[in-house]
Amino acid sequence: MMKLSILDQSPISTNQTVHQALQASLTVAQSAEKYGYTRYWIAEHHDLGGLACSAPEIMLSYIGAQTKSIRIGSGAILLPHYKPYKVAEISNMLATLFPGRIDIGIGRAPGGSAEVTNALSTNFLQQVYDMPKSLEALLHYVYNVFSEENKPVAAPIPDIAPHVWLLGTSKKSAQLAAKQGLPYAFGQFMTDNDGRGIINEYIQTFNIQKHNEKPYTILTISAICAETTEKAFEQASSSLIWSIQKARGEGQEGVPSIEKATKISLSLEEKDTVKKMQANMVIGNRKEVAEKLRDIKKMYQADEIMIVTITHSLEDKLKSYELIANELL
Repeated sequence: MMKLSILDQSPISTNQTVHQALQASLTVAQSAEKYGYTRYWIAEHHDLGGLACSAPEIMLSYIGAQTKSIRIGSGAILLPHYKPYKVAEISNMLATLFPGRIDIGIGRAPGGSAEVTNALSTNFLQQVYDMPKSLEALLHYVYNVFSEENKPVAAPIPDIAPHVWLLGTSKKSAQLAAKQGLPYAFGQFMTDNDGRGIINEYIQTFNIQKHNEKPYTILTISAICAETTEKAFEQASSSLIWSIQKARGEGQEGVPSIEKATKISLSLEEKDTVKKMQANMVIGNRKEVAEKLRDIKKMYQADEIMIVTITHSLEDKLKSYELIANELL
């Protein structure tokens, strides 16, 4: 049986309010638990039109209170914006409330525009440069292990510590995860980088002495599954066209309907971009998607597949997750 999980970017469709989009994220998490997914992660974005979640920690407390067993976490907390101690406090609070269920996915992207970055943090580029030190400090606070005396404790200390993950799309992130002996989530859905090579380097250089754990990888893939291949490609058009709209500086109102997406004219260059994006996605009926995900998991040596699904309709999204689960879980 394959391990499957969900990454939710909490997108807003054109027929939704922000409140409705956040409620939809709760429904996705509850459905993921029902279908047998291993974990549900929600992403952090700042002042990006069409994306609802700027504070994963708040959504996780809301979702945790209305689910029972599925692991929940951030995908990712953008550490350069924050002090490691505060991130540890928040994570330990969540782990105390929801024992054995909390993941801390750590990333280093800005998560928004330059203006937002300046509003959130001082000297962001320096904080990115200092990311290895910040991650080390976070690990000390989370696991309550210090080489010096009189270090503050990130209270409360939960019975089961949250599980720290490093997320990324580059060799640098994979090398840092390996050095720290952390599980690694590679975001294939958002990069053209050589994921197989990067994951292989992570596995080969993993520091098993650090936390006495083995290397563990999640591969995050964009996937849309429907009862028929044709219907799946129709549903995918909303996400694909929305990406084109955002590249144009448009799309602030959110994910367009299939009807609207099919009516938008594209340049030759944009049509080529859509084809490239489709090639980086898994789209099809249940049998096709299941076969592709099995092949990808084997090809990348991944321990787990995490799925991102963006459709205009919440019902289509839930059906996609359900069909995939029925084939692979």
